[in-house]
Amino acid sequence: MVTVAVGSTTGLVLKNKLPKPIIKIIFQVLGVFTIFLGIDSTFQSNDYLTLVIGVIVGAIIGQSLKLEERLEKLATRLDPEAGEEDSTFTKGLMTAFMLFCVGTLTVLGCFQEGIAGDRKLLITKSFMDLFSSAALATAFGKGVLFSIIPLFLFQGGLTLGAQYIEPLMNGDLQAELSGAGGLMLIALGLNILDIVKIRVVNLLPGLLTTVLLAALGQHFGFYNVL
Repeated sequence: MVTVAVGSTTGLVLKNKLPKPIIKIIFQVLGVFTIFLGIDSTFQSNDYLTLVIGVIVGAIIGQSLKLEERLEKLATRLDPEAGEEDSTFTKGLMTAFMLFCVGTLTVLGCFQEGIAGDRKLLITKSFMDLFSSAALATAFGKGVLFSIIPLFLFQGGLTLGAQYIEPLMNGDLQAELSGAGGLMLIALGLNILDIVKIRVVNLLPGLLTTVLLAALGQHFGFYNVL
């Protein structure tokens, strides 16, 4: 949280001093990088059928619950301009949250700290997030700074619950979690580049449904049968 706060604050200061063409190209590079990171994470999946079904089921749940609409209403309370069509507040918050919290390094780092008190991975990740948040805030603004709230809830929850979650999360389940997160990062990158509008927040339940489907597949013997 501290490194993201420092990095995003630095980015906000730089944003006011950079010309719009520079900010635009940073914005585009971040979109391309997000897609690349998503593809890399997706390929960690060992069962693409489980992955796509899990994300579809999660998307249906998220759409039914109207998660993105609820987030937009919350964002409007935090920033009155967040409801405007050209506002980057919500996009910045979601981009930062996904980049900081979805990935193997996050899960393993939280597990190591929660179980063994080993913070090496999380400290390494924190310094990576320091520079990433500065670049993100330069392009997206203060929504990146507000991402420390869901970051705290997600990573803090993983760390505190690590001793209960880790025995259930074998290597295959972690791979499917990364794969589902990768698909969402690809969708997020497409949004950043304005190629298509995908309600990425509504996809988030897919992280849980994909892992649950993979666990059921392992139990009943239909995981990775293709």
